[in-house]
Amino acid sequence: MKKLFTLFLSLSAVYAQSQTLCDNGRFADEIFENVTVTPNVQYGQNASWTGANTNLFFDFYEPQGDDMEARPLIIWVHGGSFLGGSRTDQDMVALSTRFAKRGYACASISYRTGFFPIDSTNAVRAVVRAVQDLKGAIRYFYKDAATDDTYKIDTTRIFIGGTSAGAITCLHVAYLTDECQLFDYLNASQQAALGGLEGNSGNPGYSTDVKGVLNGAGALARYAWMDQTVLNIPLASTHGTADNVVTYNRGLVNPGIPLMYLDGSRMLHERACAIGMENQLYTFNGAGHVPYIGTNATAQAYMDTTVHFYRDFLVQQLGCTQAPLQPANPWAQTATLYPLQYCDGSPVNEACGPVSINNENQWEWVMYPNPATNQVRLDLTNETNANIVITDISGRVVYRINTQESIVDIDVTGFTAGTYIVQIYSAGQGLMQSKKLIVD
Repeated sequence: MKKLFTLFLSLSAVYAQSQTLCDNGRFADEIFENVTVTPNVQYGQNASWTGANTNLFFDFYEPQGDDMEARPLIIWVHGGSFLGGSRTDQDMVALSTRFAKRGYACASISYRTGFFPIDSTNAVRAVVRAVQDLKGAIRYFYKDAATDDTYKIDTTRIFIGGTSAGAITCLHVAYLTDECQLFDYLNASQQAALGGLEGNSGNPGYSTDVKGVLNGAGALARYAWMDQTVLNIPLASTHGTADNVVTYNRGLVNPGIPLMYLDGSRMLHERACAIGMENQLYTFNGAGHVPYIGTNATAQAYMDTTVHFYRDFLVQQLGCTQAPLQPANPWAQTATLYPLQYCDGSPVNEACGPVSINNENQWEWVMYPNPATNQVRLDLTNETNANIVITDISGRVVYRINTQESIVDIDVTGFTAGTYIVQIYSAGQGLMQSKKLIVD
């Protein structure tokens, strides 16, 4: 009898918590009329790409009059190709405001932007700096919860979300877990000079764990970095199939200058499905890069769909089961708030099913001799449709070829002695791999 009574108390506590957390449509619907914004809160500082000290800030959004003692938090990260952008960009303000009205606390952060020369190596450095800053922001809220508790955050329910470069930042915070994974891009000394993946952007010693990722037109350098044996962080993605900046599948990220191959949302979805990682993908059929940015009716309709797609994902992650007050299926033809003539796409078609990415793809190519003096041979192990690009350490392309041969000999006598990066994109395998080449 005592055991039954204990079980009853435990179940009652769980039920009461769920009722408190999700009661009255909270988190599913805009149950708060107004939002309080606290701007310019400093969460850290670090050196910019020029070496100048940079103070790092966020704007904090919360429901006006909210009395919840431990609230879920969404940290939003703006886009801008790692060259610009602002925490006050239109999409950041809209997302922060609309989710704060649903009962979330939201922080729209600034992070260090800018790099020069504009090449692949410096672009990777810019991503690492952004990752360090977002981690500093996450640590800030863990520190606050453990000390002053100013922001009333439930640190077991911290989500990170972003647009374009901001989404790329969030994905790398979540799934890039070991500095050795970056050795194809930055060697150990280059990473150490930046401060490693954790960085020095503030609030050391606190956790950077997150509950989930909201990915708006982002990508990951390599989908294989998603590994549920290391971590299992749920992912929700929106992406346009005609995105020519950050590709929907795999391709060169191109904010005006092609920089590097990245795996877009479709690749990440298939990888997650293959390894059993929880994820959802909403495909905007025929849409370009971040179609929800803008104030016209089309952009606003895309924003509505994005918000409601994220909403349903987040409600599920919070364990809420209540039906939303607004239409349960925002993609239904009858849902006039989210017209399909603007936001054509389907989350249903993106459910996990048969996928083309295995848990680990074994394709590998060989390069020899290395170091090379006169000639280097690339053995592509039976791959007969490949793009080969060789860049110097500044990112300048010194050699490029599309080949149908599995053995490729390259004359390097005209190369200046030094270090080069050989990148091969295999159309047959659907993979991009890179290796370092030394020319004597």
